[in-house]
Amino acid sequence: RLQLHESGGGSVEVGGSLTLSCEVSGYRYDANCSAWFRQAPGKLREVVAGIYTGGGATYYADSVKGRFTISQDDAKSTVYLQMNSLKPEDTAMYYCAADEGKYWCDTYAPKWNDAPWNYWGQGTQVTVSS
Repeated sequence: RLQLHESGGGSVEVGGSLTLSCEVSGYRYDANCSAWFRQAPGKLREVVAGIYTGGGATYYADSVKGRFTISQDDAKSTVYLQMNSLKPEDTAMYYCAADEGKYWCDTYAPKWNDAPWNYWGQGTQVTVSS
């Protein structure tokens, strides 16, 4: 069973930057995949970015392309989301999701937003003020 812990959220002004971290523990398999989601009040949860290094895949929602970068440090079992040029509409609770196993990641990770992620963090709040 994977356990995820996010950190790095906070309040910034428009145009500022934040880096979110998601530390994952409990991996049993070498293959793993992860994604960052966000949910703003009154809105549906949406995927922001995803990464599956074993499959050579990364994904970004159109709304964050060119501003956000997802990366993974395997040695630290940590997934990062570097967020630049933040906008008020980026304000949301951000969640990390992860799963493991080559079959699961090959099959479901490319669905990103619609993938049945089994493991989630508790969330970290990002607030962007103008």
